[in-house]
Amino acid sequence: MASQRQINFPAIEMATTQQNGQTFVWDALRGRYLLLTPEEVVRRHVIAFLISHCGVLPHSIAQEYQVKINGTAQRADIVVIGNDLKPTILVECKAPEVNIDKSVFAQAVRYNAVLGAQYIILTNGHKHLCAEFKDGQYTFLKSFPTMVYTTQSSQQ
Repeated sequence: MASQRQINFPAIEMATTQQNGQTFVWDALRGRYLLLTPEEVVRRHVIAFLISHCGVLPHSIAQEYQVKINGTAQRADIVVIGNDLKPTILVECKAPEVNIDKSVFAQAVRYNAVLGAQYIILTNGHKHLCAEFKDGQYTFLKSFPTMVYTTQSSQQ
């Protein structure tokens, strides 16, 4: 199990409980406990970072977002919905022992071919890759994107 010391994100508080010898973590966004796998540790940290450092509003985060590829239902780990109610950021989380490589990038690109998010983020908790999709190509960024939300009155 990945500990917080092994994660390249700021430390976070996680409410956990034990049941039948397994650890579960409270997911406040979904309002339920989830099995605390190494990938889930990464997901909890990414979500906290998006909210605390990138300006993402908690209610704009969707987890296990369904993506249909060739008629098969797959799931993107995290999708941030923007002002236009369309996916803006797609995040693919992997367990710390999984390398962020071309195959992970290809997986995110396949999902994003359906979703059309402006940004993709790939992370295993240690290594983070962020890319912006613009003018038909991906450009890697040096940092995570920052969200700016507008209200209805400021859009008019």
